[in-house]
Amino acid sequence: MGSCCSSRIKAESPDRNGLKSNYGSKVSSASVPSTPRTEGEILQSSNMKCFTFNELKTATRNFRPDSMVGEGGFGSVFKGWVEENSLKAAKPGTGLVIAVKRLNQEGLQGHREWLTEIDFLGQLKHPNLVRLIGYCLEDDHRLLVYEFMSRGSLDNHLFRRASYFQPLSWSLRIKVALGAAKGLAFLHSDEARVIYRDFKTSNILLDSSYNAKLSDFGLAKDGPANDRSHVSTRVMGTFGYAAPEYMATGHLTAKSDVYSFGVVMLEMLSGKRAVDQNRPSGEHNLVEWAKPYLTSKRKVLQIFDSRIEGQYSVSEALKAVNIAIQCISNEPKYRPTMKEVVKALEHLVESDSMERSSHSRNQHHRNLNGRSSPNAHKHPKSPIAVKVGKAAPFSPLPSPSPIRT
Repeated sequence: MGSCCSSRIKAESPDRNGLKSNYGSKVSSASVPSTPRTEGEILQSSNMKCFTFNELKTATRNFRPDSMVGEGGFGSVFKGWVEENSLKAAKPGTGLVIAVKRLNQEGLQGHREWLTEIDFLGQLKHPNLVRLIGYCLEDDHRLLVYEFMSRGSLDNHLFRRASYFQPLSWSLRIKVALGAAKGLAFLHSDEARVIYRDFKTSNILLDSSYNAKLSDFGLAKDGPANDRSHVSTRVMGTFGYAAPEYMATGHLTAKSDVYSFGVVMLEMLSGKRAVDQNRPSGEHNLVEWAKPYLTSKRKVLQIFDSRIEGQYSVSEALKAVNIAIQCISNEPKYRPTMKEVVKALEHLVESDSMERSSHSRNQHHRNLNGRSSPNAHKHPKSPIAVKVGKAAPFSPLPSPSPIRT
């Protein structure tokens, strides 16, 4: 629900086909047909509230400018309030806080993405997916109503001006990476079988506790069915994040999302955008710029964000980089699954927790004795070895095909 400096690749019309209905408690009880559904079927089976336009005008104080919390190519997002049980408009500061996305009245394409969002988020339920509460379809008005994510997007925390005064810490970056990875792993699971297709920092939203949730499912696609290896589709997504084989062939797989996750992981480690034309020549594309550093243990720490220097051990840094390296492998078969990425990040979070606990004990020891412990400034060796997939850590990276704008 935020804007991104990277360019959006053109979109296509959505279909919902081949999605399994055995979601258990994570989705609604509505059955999911194996053929594309009509607009009426999607809206009727979503189990969400259908708001009137006047209700959302009241909830957002008539879409006042000071209620706007974000904007992008789709339109604007406004903060509002509704009663928790009835979901009727409430006074500001009372009841349930909501985020209302108001789409620009730009015709058929905007409507298709709006409908796709309802189709997926109306059924998929998971702690790391943003909750879609309802929608409005009235005359030319198309709106979506979400739970409010008070800390905004990961993009804001990494790249906006305020991030230089209050940079996201190492521990929080790894926590956010893990939460986002869990969201993707769920989408790729047998229960959902969905390819997200637009994984990027502006689509990762954070709640008050920095729990990450994926948003904006307008480009999502059902995964391959009937033992097919991929979905053939027109190329869509955001430049800098899309997997090279997808850009070249239009063949979409879950490993396409894995590549995008690796790019976001590099953004979190480096504090640099995936694509930034304001950087010097040769540094516009983050993956291309980082490759020479990623293949050398002596150079790899040079890519790290200087704002978090000293917050991690070398072993933690190498484990995080190893995850990113394998995710952005040029060959999809060498990329890990998101389930494997989740396990690796869980180990990394555990390792980080151990190191912080050890540091806290050493600090307490120094306070008690009035002097430094001999091991106070040494990072303990982590007993956890993080390995993902088949590729060896720091093996030379294949060169991804350049994305043509």
